[in-house]
Amino acid sequence: MALMARRLVQLYAGLALYGLGIALQVSSGLGNDPWDVFHQGLSRRFGLSIGAWIVIAGALVMLLWIPLRQRPGLGTISNVVLVGVFADLFLYLLPDPHALAARWTYLVAAILVGGFATGCYIGAGFGAGPRDGLMTGLAARGHSIRVVRTGIELTVFAVGWLLGGTVGIGTLLYAVAIGPLAHVFIPALAVSPRPRPEETAATPGERPADAAPTPVPAGACQS
Repeated sequence: MALMARRLVQLYAGLALYGLGIALQVSSGLGNDPWDVFHQGLSRRFGLSIGAWIVIAGALVMLLWIPLRQRPGLGTISNVVLVGVFADLFLYLLPDPHALAARWTYLVAAILVGGFATGCYIGAGFGAGPRDGLMTGLAARGHSIRVVRTGIELTVFAVGWLLGGTVGIGTLLYAVAIGPLAHVFIPALAVSPRPRPEETAATPGERPADAAPTPVPAGACQS
């Protein structure tokens, strides 16, 4: 029970931090990550808030799971519903950073928060985000996961840029930094059950059959 409570707290803390990271990066005005270039472009062209488009896009992406036979988890549904809500909330609450130093502070904080949020969310083990599920589902059809992810991100980035989303140095820094940060935070924040006495006696290096698998980085935060 205590383990489940910790996983739930970590899941929803991670989703809230995703929203905070998005709000910080958008507010910095120095360039969004590719998906938020897309969300902001949709917001500027068609109205509604960035958070609303995060929810809408997440729900539409999850529909693409059906032909790929991907199964959503609690984390997947929570991601679709809550990340956009938290992003809009923090965009409303954060003060506007006028000075360049403040904008850079927002950007650096956004990337660090995004990496930590990735570790919280994936480490809780409640299922992939809608965008990551699309990526892994397509990769399971025989495509390279690197090619699939690159193709998806370049597509949403290009469409978002054409729609008027903010592209800049922050876009590049996020792309370069989020992978290494996730590599550090995901194993550090992975939640696994305590081993039973008979499991501790297993041969060194041998994983018990029912032990929790180590989470593998599937993508970035809000994915």
